[in-house]
Amino acid sequence: MPPMPVPARIAASLLGLAVLAGCSSQPSRPPTADTAAAQARGNGFSASSVTIRALGLVGTPYRYGGNTPESGFDCSGLVTYVFADMLDLRLPRTSRELARVQGPKISAERLSSGDLVFFGSGDEVWHVGIYVGEGRFVHAPSSGGTVRLDALDNPYWQRHYSGAKRVL
Repeated sequence: MPPMPVPARIAASLLGLAVLAGCSSQPSRPPTADTAAAQARGNGFSASSVTIRALGLVGTPYRYGGNTPESGFDCSGLVTYVFADMLDLRLPRTSRELARVQGPKISAERLSSGDLVFFGSGDEVWHVGIYVGEGRFVHAPSSGGTVRLDALDNPYWQRHYSGAKRVL
């Protein structure tokens, strides 16, 4: 067999080094909720995908403790499902824990699609939904009901509005 030309030997050597380097690298760690949130933050596509998915679940039955479309949703189950399904972002499971998630608090005037909106009385948070724009939010409100779209300016929700957080 005749010897390989010099350029071909160099190319073969570089290819071999690239393969070896790829095989010797450390495995990457799975993303944590913090890194996933940092990657998703500020991404308009992320907010849109959360909004579209939440709107697509309108009509799903309410079920206390529910966290899938098949089983039904309670309010925090809906939120955690949508963010996990669309962004692989793992959020706490209860509305109270979600209210404590690190992230900027947002005034009602500065809400953006994908923000979490919280409701309660006094210092206690007992309900959460996903803001979808134009003064509306998607949530799973109560037993016997379904996931629905409501307006923040509804007197009941206005009276119990306790704030919002941006996790994207």
